[in-house]
Amino acid sequence: MENTKQQVREFYDQIGWSQSADGLYQNARYEDLRPVSRDYIHNCHLRVTRHLAPRGDFLLDAGSGPVQWPEYMIYSEGYGFRVCADISITALTAARTRLKQHGLYVVADIANLPFKPDSFDGAVSMHAIHHLPITEHKRAYLELQRVLKSDRSAAVINGWHNPLLMRMAEPFISLGRALAGRAAKRKKDWSTQDDQAGTFVEKMTPRWLKHELGGKVQFEIYPWRSLSPRFMRWFVRPQLGGKAFLRLVYWLEERFPRFFGENGQYPLIVIRK
Repeated sequence: MENTKQQVREFYDQIGWSQSADGLYQNARYEDLRPVSRDYIHNCHLRVTRHLAPRGDFLLDAGSGPVQWPEYMIYSEGYGFRVCADISITALTAARTRLKQHGLYVVADIANLPFKPDSFDGAVSMHAIHHLPITEHKRAYLELQRVLKSDRSAAVINGWHNPLLMRMAEPFISLGRALAGRAAKRKKDWSTQDDQAGTFVEKMTPRWLKHELGGKVQFEIYPWRSLSPRFMRWFVRPQLGGKAFLRLVYWLEERFPRFFGENGQYPLIVIRK
């Protein structure tokens, strides 16, 4: 486990949080940044604010990174301080340039938070827990619950492992790759040195989450975003009504949150205490 965390730390210190000439971070390549997708992605980011107390003294950002996207800044607008906890010094240094005096910065393992119980009026964790070994995911959720004040909530975003909607799309993506003369996408093996172009990711399933947290953590599953960047780049085309399609998807997510929360790519997991 410690070797895995060290590898994640080194990746983000050396590569993941390095900026390109356009000011974006290296890991922005995992997002669909095309104009056709912008409104949908923006609205999905804002879903987090529905489940946080609008104001308080301290908001915990567990695995904060550099507070990468503008929408992330909104989450702590009503709080005295945003406490950024991250394993990467590079991430915290970058977060400090954005938040300045509004932030407090702590080098921390999000599965072993160095805070007293009942310390925070709210918490967010954006695409961070999946960088832990699966054996530590449960502990990370328990830690978020432990440090929350009573009657407060935390919003957690990660990706599901092999969700239904993306499984349904995969044959069409594979066909498209074949017609375009591109090789099938190979699944990374994090145990080999040759597969370290990215960093360690281990995702869970809704069944796993319910089994591990049931009776221990009070939580609900909502959709954050059903569509993966991979799906969007293949199927959301500006010349083929891409914006209208994404408006429809967003409406369906709002109308049927349980289905899309459990079967789309990215769930919004809300912990309540």
